[in-house]
Amino acid sequence: MNNIWDPTHECMSRDELEQLQLERLQATINRVHKNVTHYRKKFAEPGILPDDIRSLTDLTKLPFTSKEDLRINYPYGMFAVPLREVVRIHSSSGTTSKPIVVGYTKNDIRIWSNLVARFMTAAGVTHDDLVQIAFSYGLFTGAFGVHYGAEVIGASVIPMGTGNTEKQIMIMQDYKTTVLVSTPSYALQLASRIREAGIDPHTLSLKFGLFGGEPWSERMRREIESSLGLSATDNYGLSEVIGPGIAGECQCKNGMHIYEDSFIPEIIDPQSGALLPPGSPGELVLTTLNKEAFPMIRYRTGDITSLDYSPCSCGRTLVRMQRVVRRSDDMLIIRGINVYPSQVEEAIVRVAGSDAPYQIVVERQGAMDSLEVIIEVTSKIFSLELQKQRSFLETLKKRIGSVTGIGVSIKLVEANSLPRTEGRINKVMDKRQI
Repeated sequence: MNNIWDPTHECMSRDELEQLQLERLQATINRVHKNVTHYRKKFAEPGILPDDIRSLTDLTKLPFTSKEDLRINYPYGMFAVPLREVVRIHSSSGTTSKPIVVGYTKNDIRIWSNLVARFMTAAGVTHDDLVQIAFSYGLFTGAFGVHYGAEVIGASVIPMGTGNTEKQIMIMQDYKTTVLVSTPSYALQLASRIREAGIDPHTLSLKFGLFGGEPWSERMRREIESSLGLSATDNYGLSEVIGPGIAGECQCKNGMHIYEDSFIPEIIDPQSGALLPPGSPGELVLTTLNKEAFPMIRYRTGDITSLDYSPCSCGRTLVRMQRVVRRSDDMLIIRGINVYPSQVEEAIVRVAGSDAPYQIVVERQGAMDSLEVIIEVTSKIFSLELQKQRSFLETLKKRIGSVTGIGVSIKLVEANSLPRTEGRINKVMDKRQI
């Protein structure tokens, strides 16, 4: 069990864990009822008082919290402590409207650091490692969360930030980086640049890659592992709930352990809101159990996953969530047909033989919706001669058409030309004015 950061909480019996969850839930409900006007009002609608929460199953009596609730209460309406107790403020990128603002007390930062230390330890990181963080430092929670987690473990942190790929590679070589933290797509970008520079990845000191911030596939994992010569694990976080540190894979790579002493996960039907049984895919809902500044009650994440309560051979007793491959709200309705970006992604992977950065653009021309898929040219696509590039586009067009049931146009663009926010491409641009 040497790669378990907190054996007390990660290996508890289900009975002990549920007892702890109930105590923490009751304390949280009391606190938000007293200190957050929004929750007091929301609980009053169905006539619920904190004393009505006598068991974990009573959690379903409480209303959900949505992203919209957070926007309405912008900036500090959801805080449960006075601002003088808040030592840190982060926010979501807020590309479409006002950002979502989250706060942390000194104790929240301590809890957060320890949660991140858990998934980093589970992935294999120790105090002997050099951790290169290629996330954006700023209002985005990712970089600071991982930074503190690594420091708690006692690892050395290289706070690189995003971009400047040549410098990232130079530092990797010279400083002997052993752990890379980034989005999976940036890891592939680094790998392709390393290849182009004629560097043998085995001459680097990389051992582990901790990737999050966007959906990725098993195929992508294999590609990252073979091209960078490291062990790649997935982790899951959300700014609104805490940032990174909600869940992470152990070295069994069979789902991400959710840290249930800090969060209660539920899976609901995204349409009806009804609770689904363990193992069923649905929308993940999270309740925080020990956050002081910004508690979340039954927060609808919009992420589709399922929960696995069977024992894991790593020794942790915590439930595992499956990789998030789609969101409940990313479904596009085009000409009356439901289209998921994941279907398009799958077609690209199948035809290109690897992941390629892409963007789906939906527009309305007159009364007609059109779907265009813009794909960045990867070294794999670039190496095809023109004739083969044309047939690649043709095959892809047919493939996407057959899985989605609608005709699409496809355009190849230069590598790294799609705009990125915090290292991520916005996969769907819906330009329709409906």
